[in-house]
Amino acid sequence: MAMATANDGQLPLAGLANIGQIPELRKRILFTLGMLIVYRIGAHVPTPGIDPNALAAFFNQQQGTLLGMFNMFSGGALSRLTVFALGIMPYISASIILQLMTTVVPQLESLKKEGESGRRKINQYTRYGTVLLAIFQGLGIAYGLESMQAGGLSVVIDPGWSFRMMTVITLTAGTAFIMWVGEQITARGIGNGISLIIYAGIVANLPVALAHTLELARTGDLQPLFVLFLLVMAVAVTGFIIFMERAQRRIPIQYAKRQVSGRMMVGGETTHLPLKVNTAGVIPPIFASSIILFPVTLANFAPWPILKDAAAWLSPGHILYMVIYGAAILFFCFFYTAVVFNPDDTADNLRKYGGFVPGIRPGQKTSEYLDVILTRLTLAGGLYVVAICLLPEILIANYNVPFYFGGTSMLIVVGVTMDTAAQIQSFLISRQYEGLMKRVRIHGRT
Repeated sequence: MAMATANDGQLPLAGLANIGQIPELRKRILFTLGMLIVYRIGAHVPTPGIDPNALAAFFNQQQGTLLGMFNMFSGGALSRLTVFALGIMPYISASIILQLMTTVVPQLESLKKEGESGRRKINQYTRYGTVLLAIFQGLGIAYGLESMQAGGLSVVIDPGWSFRMMTVITLTAGTAFIMWVGEQITARGIGNGISLIIYAGIVANLPVALAHTLELARTGDLQPLFVLFLLVMAVAVTGFIIFMERAQRRIPIQYAKRQVSGRMMVGGETTHLPLKVNTAGVIPPIFASSIILFPVTLANFAPWPILKDAAAWLSPGHILYMVIYGAAILFFCFFYTAVVFNPDDTADNLRKYGGFVPGIRPGQKTSEYLDVILTRLTLAGGLYVVAICLLPEILIANYNVPFYFGGTSMLIVVGVTMDTAAQIQSFLISRQYEGLMKRVRIHGRT
């Protein structure tokens, strides 16, 4: 496999200064910011019937666990048990289930091939699945909260079915609203709405994590040199993530010359097909976290000791957690890459328009060649994502380091930032072309 090269064909960041000059782009950005502000406000609206002091004491005991990761993805809403406590995780879980089912259920596979209408139908099924999962998780959390105590205080003020029903309705409605906000951002804003919601939750808690780290350094729990090492490591890992996210393998493509309209010859140019090292982006760690968080969250809230022991083994820092988490990330790297890139379709399109890879026969041989290269790239990209996500587990297992320095959160923050910036740059480029075409004046010969 040839060495991947960094993508150097993007618009310079200096072009982002033109954002304010394009009204439509400015409206999209303001709409996105407005929706994220609404989401953050909702993350502070508490669910009725909860003692906040007892709940805060319980979550102070869950730092560095998977429940702490779930709380990070919800932007701290779970630790306060707000209306957005479930976050967007039920939607992600439902999306995973639907995408897996499209590979085994013929009806869903045919819907996927129907284009826009089939995609809308699958999205509708995903919404239904999100509501069902939110009801199930909300009921499990309600039962668990009733048996939960911290510091001699009961978390639930008045247990019973009235509290359970109120909790289920509140949490399910909150998840449905977040799902709607994410879809609105994708349709009317800029960037991927679901990813931006997770991004906003992580970034909102970053100042708290930094303050907690500085407090540990002040009290002597962490040495100042170790804190400096953490900051340097965060900068180095961020730079490495940026490099790997832009890295790609360029497959040379040659187009044959063909004669059209009499003697006019077209084609014959040489271009390339870019294949990213990490085609799946930030999706694998999000999917893997969702898969592990779903049963562990119920185990943390359930009163049965065997489930609590299982949740302890699946906490960050344990070998079993690292193995399962790494394997899940690697699986979703291959799975999601197979969903977004089909070598057979790419080979057929190249043959249809007279393109071919030099030295490779068009058609099936080209598809096999692309599949081999894509498999090697996905393996390299998957190992990179696994390394980024599991490297901080050593710090979590041996030192009292805030979980927000974890590789998963850094990968999501950097990846979403780059994707959103790329969409803004693409919007600017398209507008520049439109403005150029409007200024062109074609005069006929006299």
